[in-house]
Amino acid sequence: MRHSRIPALASARPPAPTGAGGGLLPARDLAAAWFLVVLVAVPAWVLTAGQARGMGVAPGTMGMALPLFLLLWVTMTAAMMLPSMAPVAITWVRGIGRRSSGWTRTVRTVEFVGGYLLVWTAFGLLAYAALALTGGLVDDRPTAGRWIGAVAFLLAGLYQLGPLKNVCLRHCRDPMGHLVRYAGFRSPARDLRVGVHHGAYCVGCCAGLMTVLVPLGVMNVAAMAGLAVVIFVEKLWSRGPLLARGVGIAFLVLAVLAPFQDWLLPGLRATMDGM
Repeated sequence: MRHSRIPALASARPPAPTGAGGGLLPARDLAAAWFLVVLVAVPAWVLTAGQARGMGVAPGTMGMALPLFLLLWVTMTAAMMLPSMAPVAITWVRGIGRRSSGWTRTVRTVEFVGGYLLVWTAFGLLAYAALALTGGLVDDRPTAGRWIGAVAFLLAGLYQLGPLKNVCLRHCRDPMGHLVRYAGFRSPARDLRVGVHHGAYCVGCCAGLMTVLVPLGVMNVAAMAGLAVVIFVEKLWSRGPLLARGVGIAFLVLAVLAPFQDWLLPGLRATMDGM
């Protein structure tokens, strides 16, 4: 009986996270993938930090028109998300390379990346609307920023502890089943649909974390860097789900403190200080 239980116990173990024994890439190819990640992510961080330094941290959209905001949003997304999603993306793109050549390979790769960024651009539209709304509320009634911050932290905390976060994080941590499912996708626009599908799970995994950019400031580089680390560790560390729950509890604590601690709200505080 003791020996018969071993397979059952082994199957009950949580799946290995992406890039940590998940078997998506050989070690040499994984090293090459991480080199490409650094090659893309570093310039994205440099551009994001340079733009943020010129704009500072302020409530709302900081006067940015929608096209400029979306451009910065996509750049910020690339800087924050690329390290955690790169192993899956590189695996799929390598599969494209094995089955295609020349312009076909290029078009298919662009479709996949475009589908992923399309989802984050759509989420950027929601973020712009939320920032415009909260910025207008703070301009009309500066003290409202404290309660907006509290609601933002509350929503982020509840989302981190909720079932949708758990489902999406499970996908991001163990994507092999989904890669097999993607292999069954049929044309037309197969790679575009794969990018959209994976991007939707990525947004679902990170939506709560991105919500706290409302009180912390959408161009707050320190906040972006901290969130990027949390996203990376949640997806790749063996205890990532435990971290996700811990971060959710921390957000709930911040929701209680926010109405009484203005220093927790740099993204809502500038107008409040000016009054």
